[in-house]
Amino acid sequence: MNKVVLWAIGTLLFAAFSISAHQQKTSFSTVLFNARTENIEVMHRFRVHDAEHAVKEIFGKDADIIDSKETQEQFGEYVNNRFSLFDSEEQPLPLKMVGVEIDGKFLWVYQETTQPTQIDNMTIRHNALRDLWPEQINTINIEGKGKLQTLTFADSVELLTLSFEH
Repeated sequence: MNKVVLWAIGTLLFAAFSISAHQQKTSFSTVLFNARTENIEVMHRFRVHDAEHAVKEIFGKDADIIDSKETQEQFGEYVNNRFSLFDSEEQPLPLKMVGVEIDGKFLWVYQETTQPTQIDNMTIRHNALRDLWPEQINTINIEGKGKLQTLTFADSVELLTLSFEH
């Protein structure tokens, strides 16, 4: 191979690795109505790479999301303070943080609350990382209460409401 072709291949590989190392600025969450436990279980999945950048901005340059359980718990509380569920009467459901864990390239934050006896609709707020990065997109799947529904928080969207079938 000539030097130009090798240089082009090297440049493309470097660009591919650089792109994959950049922040994705997306998160995925599941809100699960668990009929067995009668709880609403919430599971947030963030890329570790994004969480690493976030904790440095939020908690300071010494924050370490990978090796510090304290930083992981701080990040969990940060998410807990920026994610809310509201019942049909627009009253907040008291979410309890259950835990935080790293699984491969993802950081998970777990929350739960008791299911209300009657709920026709729900309003959700998911502002985690959106205070740092306006381009952050948070997507939520709502399962276990009728058909699967998906909400996406992007741009200036702060609250979204969904209705449940009876």
